Amino acid sequence: MSERDRHIPEQTPQPNKEQMPKALFSLGRVAITPGAVMTLQVAEYHPVQFLARHITGDWGDLPEEDVKENDFALQRGLRVFSAYKLDTGSTIYVITEWDRSVTTLLLPEEY
Repeated sequence: MSERDRHIPEQTPQPNKEQMPKALFSLGRVAITPGAVMTLQVAEYHPVQFLARHITGDWGDLPEEDVKENDFALQRGLRVFSAYKLDTGSTIYVITEWDRSVTTLLLPEEY
């Protein structure tokens, strides 16, 4: 192996597009409250991690009746809601409005 070859990083395999979850709806404009920003920073998460889960139908830590409500909301053009419990014990809500104009990340106490 030449000196040059040692410095070339191994290629990371690209995911197959058929295997990648598809967006189920539009997020619209994305907003995040100051409390959610601080909570995610402390927990060392990026908001995009939760937006990606939300938009692909991973509703997080919701009871079954709320999961069914989200599935109904997708068919009827209603508000979509997700909740994600962080390792720190905090919870982040992600809410997309019925008209898909805005998606907000916030803390439960900011709801």
